[in-house]
Amino acid sequence: MPAGPRSDSALCRDFLAGESAAFGELVRRHEQLVFRLLRRYTRTADDALDLSQRAFLQAFEAARRALPRLLASTREVPFRAWLLRIAVNLAKNQARDAARRASSPLEAVQHEALGELAPEQLIREQAARLTRQAVLKLPRRQREVLTLRVDGELSFAEVAQTLGITEGNAKSHFHYAVKRLRDEVQKLAPEATISLDLDWFYR
Repeated sequence: MPAGPRSDSALCRDFLAGESAAFGELVRRHEQLVFRLLRRYTRTADDALDLSQRAFLQAFEAARRALPRLLASTREVPFRAWLLRIAVNLAKNQARDAARRASSPLEAVQHEALGELAPEQLIREQAARLTRQAVLKLPRRQREVLTLRVDGELSFAEVAQTLGITEGNAKSHFHYAVKRLRDEVQKLAPEATISLDLDWFYR
């Protein structure tokens, strides 16, 4: 019988043992997950892609230093949680820097591009844009929990481990984030005729 795919733990051990290709497999396994998470913090997909590459580069540079500690502490390396913690920290820095820059030229370009879409696409893109704006307005901890839970696909226990909080706190932040997200979307587009619910965020 052919062997199944190696676990993250096995890939980490093989990388530390000198198999450089093992880290490449970890990248391929988690690159879409990291991209989806970082897309919630950036204005464009290109920015999210650039941030993803930086996250993996930072993880690679820290791997030989950090992975032995992870391997020593548990039977199954929480590589995904460790990687997403790196991504979240980069995202926070990106969001902070973006808030310092004027947004009007980019908004104008985005508005012009939206005008070229078919009506159905226009509705979906407007909804996604409004939701991204609403996510950026969430308090930092709520945004981190929400994106790790939804885009990162982590359990509440993994979210708690990633952020260094209790599982109960993770659940509480998620509950308030969902409520505030709905309120923020309504503030951004009170006259909108489209129905904006969490389906737009979970996709």
